[in-house]
Amino acid sequence: MKSLRLIKNDPWLEPYRKAIEGRCDYFLCKEKELTQNNKISLSDFASGYLYFGLHPTKTGWVFREWAPGASDIYVIGDFNGWKEQEAFRLTRIENGVFEIYLPPDTLHHKDLYKLKIYWENGEGERIPAWTQRVVQDERTHIFSAQVWNPEKPYQFKIHSFIPNTSPLLIYECHIGMATKEEKIGTYKEFTRNVLPRIKEDGYNAIQIMAIQEHPYYGSFGYHVSNFFAASSRFGTPDDLKELIDTAHFMGIAVIMDIVHSHAVKNEVEGLGRFDGTYTQYFHSGTRREHPAWDSLCFDYGKNEVLHFLLSNCKFWMEEYKFDGFRFDGVTSMLYYSHGLGEGFSNYDDYFNANQDGDAICYLTLANQLIHQVNPHAITIAEEVSGMPGLAAPVRFGGYGFDYRMAMNIPDYWIKIIKEKKDQEWHPSSIWWEMTNRRKDEKTISYVESHDQALVGDKTIIFRLIDSEMYWHMTVGNPNMTIDRGIALHKMIRLVTASTINGGYLNFMGNEFGHPEWIDFPRSDNAWSYKYARRQWDLIDNKNLKYKYLGDFDKAMITLIGNVKKFQASIIYKVWDNDSDQVLAYRREDLLFVYNFNPILSFTGYGLLVPLGKYKITLNTDDPVFGGFGSIDNSVEYFTIEDPLYKDENKGWIKLYLPARTAIALKKLELSDTQSNAKPITHNL
Repeated sequence: MKSLRLIKNDPWLEPYRKAIEGRCDYFLCKEKELTQNNKISLSDFASGYLYFGLHPTKTGWVFREWAPGASDIYVIGDFNGWKEQEAFRLTRIENGVFEIYLPPDTLHHKDLYKLKIYWENGEGERIPAWTQRVVQDERTHIFSAQVWNPEKPYQFKIHSFIPNTSPLLIYECHIGMATKEEKIGTYKEFTRNVLPRIKEDGYNAIQIMAIQEHPYYGSFGYHVSNFFAASSRFGTPDDLKELIDTAHFMGIAVIMDIVHSHAVKNEVEGLGRFDGTYTQYFHSGTRREHPAWDSLCFDYGKNEVLHFLLSNCKFWMEEYKFDGFRFDGVTSMLYYSHGLGEGFSNYDDYFNANQDGDAICYLTLANQLIHQVNPHAITIAEEVSGMPGLAAPVRFGGYGFDYRMAMNIPDYWIKIIKEKKDQEWHPSSIWWEMTNRRKDEKTISYVESHDQALVGDKTIIFRLIDSEMYWHMTVGNPNMTIDRGIALHKMIRLVTASTINGGYLNFMGNEFGHPEWIDFPRSDNAWSYKYARRQWDLIDNKNLKYKYLGDFDKAMITLIGNVKKFQASIIYKVWDNDSDQVLAYRREDLLFVYNFNPILSFTGYGLLVPLGKYKITLNTDDPVFGGFGSIDNSVEYFTIEDPLYKDENKGWIKLYLPARTAIALKKLELSDTQSNAKPITHNL
């Protein structure tokens, strides 16, 4: 890797060559170590879930656990009255591993069990670290591992699936809050009621949150206790497999929001003090606890921890057929400071003693493994610092992610809505923010994810409309605040989605302007599910204006999705004028034009574009999208030749641009009736 393309693509990285090469060499050295000098593959190494945990065999059952700090381990459960018995005592074999073989009639499907672990001067009940099923008692709320060995397990119907990433259009979702009732939704309900909506709306991928088991529902799935167990709140493992299989049948990829950046502190339910020690999986001293998340930080320098986490990645792909992962909290992993209080204003801030080399090595190994298991897999980094190379291939000196989240964009939209008057929405600023990214790294652009809607914050539509939403969202009920909010909501989404260089993401319900915030049941809200659900009846009710936003989103996603490799096409800025508040750019045969001006409309606004005939394919002012119908969509626009630009095959197109409106036009063909009028200038 000495001739790193990462540095060739960005000469400003040259002063940091030593640090980048050191990172790459460390990864190669660690990969060589884990693969026994390349005698086995990384995928072979990451197969711990096939060895550890509970497994049926031809002669009965085998259970294994890694607990180097333990002196004795017993299996307790329904089958032995939750009592320690010699017949259920594990044998210590080597390297801190314990195992036990049990007769076939000892355990049965749905039996509950735990481990009773003894260590020096202590003891405690624990849920096995590698267990693949955990359930909570509805009465006592106690969690236990559960034997899952159905007589007729779910059989996948789709065995080979290749995600459509041209472009990648992601619908971020949460199973539990995907129902309109005030309750926890299920995998089956999501499969039956929500997947068809996503398919109909044109999205080709879902990104599912909160799959790994977590004790506290209100953590949104980010305080994980059982890394190999699909949350039983939503149903059974077979239900989740059916969901993924159905999505694949619909042509929808399934991405898992995976949490390897930290773990819940719980000791009984999680890994907090699994074998009696504090450092089995986690750092010691001040590095053990995350200062902002009330959670524990993995020690990525231990091969056993790498084995656990890498096996976890492979498990979800092999056992459930997930198509990839969105890695949560990557910034927290990259730096000893977890990125807290860091400015990240120049390259010096990235390449200094603050880098966590072990965590960086793990992320690189994870990406290498995931793409080894499935070359078509998708990996996305949730990372805010802007670390160069994060979404560059490992062979080029990068970390190996396929995409990174464009986390600057939602922050920008919130800032502009909160701090700028409508007259100060400058196209030059919008253009810069939408396209300011590393050319050699693909990003996922988005207006808002789940983060922007959590309690204490507001969705974009709520920032634009606020309380007026409660009174004036009925069709035929005119309101200037509502009209402004709906218009800007569409424009914001169109400019964000149409400038992607990788993919676009939307959080469940935000496409139709779901009202209010997200708040999970907790003591402060009397354990209410009112804000932990999606009110689908709002979009289904054709007497409400939510339908306008939903229909526009569908039309926008369809427009982008129908252009093959849209995300890879070159974006040409045609025009931006901060005084007029007009922005125009083109990619492929599409021309996007925005008038962010809240007051002024422009007649005959001239733009220099490739010669041809153009027709409107999407119009935010269309009445079907809640607009005023100021533009006739049936009009064909012919460019006017300009001798000055004859060699460039360009001419002028004259457009009517109503205030606070955006249009997308498609270039059809050069007309024989093309006018040879004199050059025109902008209508300034």
